Amino acid sequence: MNIPDKVLRDAMRHTKAKTKREAIVKALEEMNRRHSQAELVKYFGKFDSLLTNEEIEALDEDDWKSWTPPVKLGWVKKK
Repeated sequence: MNIPDKVLRDAMRHTKAKTKREAIVKALEEMNRRHSQAELVKYFGKFDSLLTNEEIEALDEDDWKSWTPPVKLGWVKKK
């Protein structure tokens, strides 16, 4: 492969890679991740059945309550 030295040095610096191969692999993984995310963005806002953040937080709160024993107020008598 013929990769310009400056481009490879920058890739190594940005990815904190120790070798040229590692820099190339990391850069390709990042590129693939970004393209996958871009593909998902096409579907953003098209799912009617997805919950909003508020709905998720409300469900989390309800779930937390079901796992938490009720708090008894009052003085505890020591024996």
